Amino acid sequence: MVTVKFFAQLRDAVGTDSLQIAAADLEQVYAQLQQSLDSEAWEQLRQDNVRVAVNQNIVNTNPALCHGDEVAFLPPVTGG
Repeated sequence: MVTVKFFAQLRDAVGTDSLQIAAADLEQVYAQLQQSLDSEAWEQLRQDNVRVAVNQNIVNTNPALCHGDEVAFLPPVTGG
């Protein structure tokens, strides 16, 4: 099992701050989230400006996951 965390407006869209998912890689996480979330929440997670971190490292690939890993969906950050 991996822990999937959601922050800020993504947490609000999904309706929880974390989920436990059995997944061997990030694509399996995406597949399970697509099946379990409503279309609006799913679309928000898949926006181009949403970043994904595995064990607190931003990833742009499909890394293998191990039991106990953490996957975090990070919303866009604005500042000024």
